[in-house]
Amino acid sequence: MASKSSRRLFLKNFSALIALSSSSLPAAVVDQQKKALLKRNLKTIAANDRVQIGTIGMGIIGFIDTITALSVPGVELIGVSDLYNGRLDHSKEVFGEKIICTRDYKELINNKDIDAVLICTPDHWHAKIAIDALKAGKHVYCEKPMIQNLSDGNKVIKAHKDSNCVFQVGSQFVSSIVFEEARKQFSSGAIGNLNMIEARYNRNSSIGAWQYTIPPDASLNTIDWEQFVKGTKKHAFDPVRFFRWRNYWEYGTGVAGDLFVHLFSGLHHILSSKGPERVVATGGLRFWEDGRDVPDIMLGICDYPKTPTHPAFNLSLQTNFAHGGGGGTDMKIIGSEGVMDLGFRSLKITKTPRYNPTRKQLVEGYNSVRTFSNSIKKQISDNYNKYYVDSSSDNDEKNVYEFQLPDNYDERFDHFINFFNAIRG
Repeated sequence: MASKSSRRLFLKNFSALIALSSSSLPAAVVDQQKKALLKRNLKTIAANDRVQIGTIGMGIIGFIDTITALSVPGVELIGVSDLYNGRLDHSKEVFGEKIICTRDYKELINNKDIDAVLICTPDHWHAKIAIDALKAGKHVYCEKPMIQNLSDGNKVIKAHKDSNCVFQVGSQFVSSIVFEEARKQFSSGAIGNLNMIEARYNRNSSIGAWQYTIPPDASLNTIDWEQFVKGTKKHAFDPVRFFRWRNYWEYGTGVAGDLFVHLFSGLHHILSSKGPERVVATGGLRFWEDGRDVPDIMLGICDYPKTPTHPAFNLSLQTNFAHGGGGGTDMKIIGSEGVMDLGFRSLKITKTPRYNPTRKQLVEGYNSVRTFSNSIKKQISDNYNKYYVDSSSDNDEKNVYEFQLPDNYDERFDHFINFFNAIRG
């Protein structure tokens, strides 16, 4: 954790860097900058070393990502693209009248003033736009999941390798200092030998279940419906599909691509893992029967092989969009010497010693010895050490280690710092 003096030093340096930015930054961006209290690897930026961006897709994450990206000193917004006029109008309300607003994303990737694009569209457009942008020589920040269909993965990878551009997926927890701390603790052997991980991502609200509000002006006049469904099965205009696209396999990736991806990416970063070798999943639509075709409950079991960075282990995943307990997200990384309880903003390691049974527990406790003859019981009791070679923990006292993020810390901001640092080289 940073000391007060180091935070004061950071704020002093950070304020100097902000001065390099435009004096007319949107209020939302200024507010985000003020919240940035703890940062890593923020490079010194020359006044003429600006990165100019365009955002494609101005939904919820589009605005969040754009505001966060602009909060990094030396970043300027040139334009945005969206298929709904209302979001283009709101973009000018937030970022100013001078930005380019268009329904056609190609206007942005073909704009020579733009260095990088943020792709924040529905999942079914990720691969197509990413490949087009890389071919146009643009650096790409692509929201998770990188692709909707597995067959597009190698196409995006090839386009990236051929482009000499930076490509980063918006799985921000790989840049979080709490996951970095978890990585350090795991590497140090804090929980002993890993054997199992339990991860849950539960919710219990309509918005949490992706029932987003539909604007009253939604129509064919305000939405480019044909562009939205291009490359998918044709449907008559349906604002529900447009604004709640996560609920349909044709446009999204359901729980796995939207939520499990955060659990996977964060855990793989901690373990330096390449992923499981076998996956089994089940689930169904149990509560939100609103026309969607993706499950609102999903369970997954994964087998991970032994690698140089971790032993073989099992991972269980769970998401429930109608969790009567209120929902919540948590991960338990379980080892032979301790358990790491990991949230997106905190880390707790609890070590409870493993112990061998006492002689009395061996002979009289819940053990098969109690059913043996008295002569055998005595023989076992007299040779106690022979029957139980010491397998107790090295530490015989329970202890707890905790790590908590500052209130205003934003891992997405760190993720964008890494992106722009990579662009600047």
